[in-house]
This record gives sequence, C-alpha cells and structure tokens, in this order.
Amino acid sequence: MTAPRDPFFPADKSIRASSDPLDVRHLGLVDYQEAWDIQADLVKQRSADEIGDTVLVLEHPSVYTAGKRTQPSDRPMNGLPVVDVDRGGRITWHGEGQLVVYPIVKLAEPVDVVDYVRRIEEAVIQAVRVAGVEAAGRIDGRSGVWLPDSVRAASAKASARDRKIAALGIRISRGVTMHGLSLNCNNTLEFYDHIVACGIDDADVTTMSLELGREVTCADMVTPVMEALDDALAGRLIVADHTFKSAPDPSKGLPRK
Repeated sequence: MTAPRDPFFPADKSIRASSDPLDVRHLGLVDYQEAWDIQADLVKQRSADEIGDTVLVLEHPSVYTAGKRTQPSDRPMNGLPVVDVDRGGRITWHGEGQLVVYPIVKLAEPVDVVDYVRRIEEAVIQAVRVAGVEAAGRIDGRSGVWLPDSVRAASAKASARDRKIAALGIRISRGVTMHGLSLNCNNTLEFYDHIVACGIDDADVTTMSLELGREVTCADMVTPVMEALDDALAGRLIVADHTFKSAPDPSKGLPRK
C-alpha cells in the first residue's frame, strides 16, 4: 500500500497517543471468537483510558474469518464454518503455527489509518528480514508482507509465484486499533486451497519455514516482531519503500457486506 499523501506525523514521531510502554499479553492458543470478545472489551477500556496500550500475542485454532469486503465466491468450498468479522479486507484463514498479534492502541490525533497500516507492515518486514527472509517487501495496491516471484524459497514446496507471508486486517474504533497482523511461521497451507485468500487469485501464500527451509516457530518470531512493532509505532523504525511491484487492489470498489 503506497500512501496517497504524506503521513500526518513525521516519520520519526510516535503514532501512539501514549508514551507509556506497551502491555504485551501472551495468551497462547485462543478461540477466535473468544479473542475477538477480549479485544472488544479492551478497546472499550482503552477508549475510556482505563488501561494503557495493550498488545495480544496468540495463535488460533483453525478458522476462516471474513472481513467486510468478502464476496460469496471467496468463501470456503470444504464446508468449514466462517466467522464474519468487523475488520477490513476479505477472507483469510488462521491456525496453529501462525503468529497473531492484536494491538489495542490509542492513536494520536489526527488519526492516520494509512500510516498505522504502513508502520505495522514495516515492523513485520523488519522482523522477517532479520530472521533471514531478506526479500520481504510490499506490493503496491495490496496490504500485507510479500515475497516476489523472482526470489525462490529454500523449500521446493513453496510457490514460485508472488506469495504473502503476513496478512493485515484492522479496525479503528473511537481512535483505538483492534485486529492486526498474522505471520505464517510453520502452519499448514492446506486450508488456503479452499478459499480465495484475501480475494487474490494471482498469487499464493507461504510460511517462514518454507522460505528458509527450516522449522521456524511462532515462539521464534515473537521477540523480533514485538521489538520491531514497538519501534515502528514509536517512530524509531522508519517506514521505507520496500515496494517491488504494483497489482490491483482486490477489495477496491467492492460493497461492504
């Protein structure tokens, strides 16, 4: 996603309303609906300044979730249930081996959603590059973190097309963020075969393990992701241009469900 304008804040300035340290909560394996309910409660508390900025770090049991732009043709063909959610974007899958991070953060005024998304992407790009996936970057027009088809993964099982390694889906409620990012570490990809993931049919998905040719767990990636996220939100990690190509936005012009 390329910003259509300069961000509201200087690149080296925090986008958070608070300068207090993030409260990071490691929840383990949590049912999607339960985690959504936890987020909703925390958003109310953060909005009322009853708590500080909080980040939930967890994994979900296998589940499909459909954002506001999901189309009927996106939905799974294997009969598994889908949770319809209030985030942006279209359909995706969550499951064990995928690191999920939900920042509940009050943004500084004026709220800059584009800059927030780009900072989240920058954090993930930094974390996966440090871990060895050095080609990670952006596709202009599509959110998330991507690998180009020109770079081959260490594992022959990985796709040879452009492939997404991390997905983003957010919602801002009363100036407070919820939902967030998911990074594929060592999860299966079989459930993606039954959906049009994020509405994109000209690219694929991948994992840290496939790209590096060795086992990379969620536990391996928690610290680098959280350190980079903290730095990106604070302005210590500057958003850079990591775009390697442009492609159509799969959600542009679609009605909200």
